[in-house]
Amino acid sequence: MHQLFSGLEHCHNRHVLHRDIKGSNLLIDNDGILRIADFGLASFYDPNHKHPMTSRVVTLWYRPPELLLGATEYSVGVDLWSAGCILAELLAGKPIMPGRTEVISMMDTLYRVCYYIFWVHNAFSSLVYVQDFVVQGFSIFCHLFVIFVLRILLI
Repeated sequence: MHQLFSGLEHCHNRHVLHRDIKGSNLLIDNDGILRIADFGLASFYDPNHKHPMTSRVVTLWYRPPELLLGATEYSVGVDLWSAGCILAELLAGKPIMPGRTEVISMMDTLYRVCYYIFWVHNAFSSLVYVQDFVVQGFSIFCHLFVIFVLRILLI
C-alpha cells in the first residue's frame, strides 16, 4: 500500500489523475516493486483552475460516490477512494463494493458509508469528534471512506 500511495503522490504532485486505480492496473514484479499501469483514462488537472471532466471514469467497483452521483469537478479524491477500496479488499479478502449497475453501486456505497458513519459516531463519540473531522482539499466522501475503512479494521 505504501508503494501505491507513493505512486499516487508522485502523479498528483505532477497534476495527473489516474482515474482508474484497480487491482488489475497494479503490476508487481518479482522483486515486489509495484508499478501503476494503464493511464488510458488519466487526465491532467489544475487544482487552482478546475474544469469539467467526465464522471464516467474509474471501474464501477472502485468509483467514488461523487462520480456515481455525476460530479464533473473532482480532484485527487477519486484516486484515493479507489486506493482505499484496494486496501479494504486486501483486509477483507474480497471486493467490498461489487455492483453491476451504477444505480445499485451508488445505493450500496451510500448505504454502507452512512451505516459505518453512524456506527463509528455512536461507538466513538466520546473519543473522536467525527462531525469536526475536516481535511482541506479532499471531498467529504473521502473522509467518510476513511471512517468506513476504520470500521473494517475494527471488525
